[in-house]
Amino acid sequence: MAGIKVFGHPVSTATRRVLIALHEKELDFELVHIELRDGEHKKEPFLSRNPFGKIPAFEDGDFKLFESRAITQYIAHEYADKGNQLLSPGSKNMAILAMGMEIEAHEFDSVASKLGWEQIFKNFFGLTTDQTVVEEEEVKLAKVLDNYEARLGESKYLACDHFTLVDLHHIPVIQYLLGTPTKKLFDERPHVSAWVADITSRPSSQKILL
Repeated sequence: MAGIKVFGHPVSTATRRVLIALHEKELDFELVHIELRDGEHKKEPFLSRNPFGKIPAFEDGDFKLFESRAITQYIAHEYADKGNQLLSPGSKNMAILAMGMEIEAHEFDSVASKLGWEQIFKNFFGLTTDQTVVEEEEVKLAKVLDNYEARLGESKYLACDHFTLVDLHHIPVIQYLLGTPTKKLFDERPHVSAWVADITSRPSSQKILL
């Protein structure tokens, strides 16, 4: 069947990132379940969709793509006239948005995902949390959130005064961390706390919760 297909797993933060974007754009799609425990993402036919063996993969008719942040950007541009605006038009605004997405990927997610792995996903795979790693990564995350606190004191959202892909990309891992002791790092910073409450209460965010 033609149309939009997402090949992923509903607990995956990367898959959820794409699903939120699709919900924001009010688009119809099919989620094709890829079973991680069986290593389905490391075998054909999935490898024909992403040779690096990581979820999600994406199809929009004949167009194929992988890497969740590339997919969300495609969705935001291709369906700019649908649903909610996720971009910030203008060269300077787009540069700020691009900078924000880089910060999310390399400064925030690199740390937050380790905390999610230690406190959430290790249990999923029957492994034990390493509390030393948690403590080390929380120190790093606190520094990132200090910068976010300053930024959010000047702007309602991270890139500008409306919700964009920069904010969207943070949602999946934050949703998981709110169920762990790491939640305190968000709660201790009033601007960050208000931002987290805002973005995680969006209908698109709620739709991906199991």
